[in-house]
Amino acid sequence: MPQTSSSGQALTGVGQGARTRAEQLAALLDDRIRTRGLAPGEPVGTLESLRAETGLAYATVSEAVRLLRDRGVLEIRPGRGGGLFVAERGPVVRLRHTLLSVEEEPGTVADAIELRDHLEELIDVGAARHRTAQDVADLRALLGQLEAVPDWAGFMRANWALHERIAAISPNAMARAVYIGTLGHLGAASSRFDDDAAAAGYRAERHQVHADLVEAIADGDEAAVRAAVARHNTTT
Repeated sequence: MPQTSSSGQALTGVGQGARTRAEQLAALLDDRIRTRGLAPGEPVGTLESLRAETGLAYATVSEAVRLLRDRGVLEIRPGRGGGLFVAERGPVVRLRHTLLSVEEEPGTVADAIELRDHLEELIDVGAARHRTAQDVADLRALLGQLEAVPDWAGFMRANWALHERIAAISPNAMARAVYIGTLGHLGAASSRFDDDAAAAGYRAERHQVHADLVEAIADGDEAAVRAAVARHNTTT
């Protein structure tokens, strides 16, 4: 059973899934920092304390910490009195956290969609250039979830999860941070269809658009990626 650290919030919910355990743990740690309002310089723990708390392998915890360090969320301090601390937030990290906390007003949701659409091609072409076999397997698994979920809310969650996994492949850290920030904001916005038939038709269309995008990324076909992004953005 996971222990509760001095932050007062247990790191639960790390298990099997399309994302690696390290990615899941990184997301939970990031959420802990945001929800607890931890300020730059405040301690988050140590590799050993996180390993004991989660029961995960040392390599998994180390990878999660590395991901958060690369995203500008954590700072690693060596030596006596060292450990993991909340990093000073640069403009990209501050923007991402702002996007995740803004109320879902129609105007700001529209702004987030516009920003996401402008970044979509950059993120997706980057994914096509740098995808691995494991990345492709994860994307196809998430695409299967997108098709299988029975309800509208589940469809939207699966949609954002697929896009977040695509973004994780992109090597452009700045674009990735801003893009994922918009996804977090859009994922929190309420959205539903009152007409079940219209929802089913929309879901089928959107699934095919995402299937085309995933296969273009898997093939490394940049022209096909751009065509899929154009369809994706014009049918959002």
